[in-house]
This record gives sequence, structure tokens and C-alpha cells, in this order.
Amino acid sequence: MVDSVIATKTLPEFLFRLISTEKVQVRELDGEIHLKPVTESVDYISLLRGSLANNPERSVDNFLARKRADRELKA
Repeated sequence: MVDSVIATKTLPEFLFRLISTEKVQVRELDGEIHLKPVTESVDYISLLRGSLANNPERSVDNFLARKRADRELKA
């Protein structure tokens, strides 16, 4: 079994139009060649960083003010 990943652009035009990803996994198994589109994994954590930056209700200052108020209520 041979397993490789190649750029989609290296495929013939007909196959290139059928595959929407930039890379494709090529696997040869028992005399058959299988092409499987490779989707890049998404780094969801990096997408979430800063996602609340434009939300003033969730700012660090407001969070700290709520924490101080909670401590004052407990005291």
C-alpha cells in the first residue's frame, strides 16, 4: 500500500475541477488508486482568541468590577 499527499494542481484538469481542496491523499491499494480530498484541520482555539474583544459587556474591567462587588457582598 502506497500512501501520499499531493497538491491538487498537479492532477489532470478533469480531476482538478472535481476536487475542491488544495491537497489530495493518493492511496494505492490492491491495484486500485484512491483519491481522497485532504481538509486542513481548523484551529478553533486561535479563532476564539479575541472573539470577545468587541463586546464591552465582557471586558476584563467589567469582570474585575463584578469580582470586587462579589467580595464586598461576602465581607
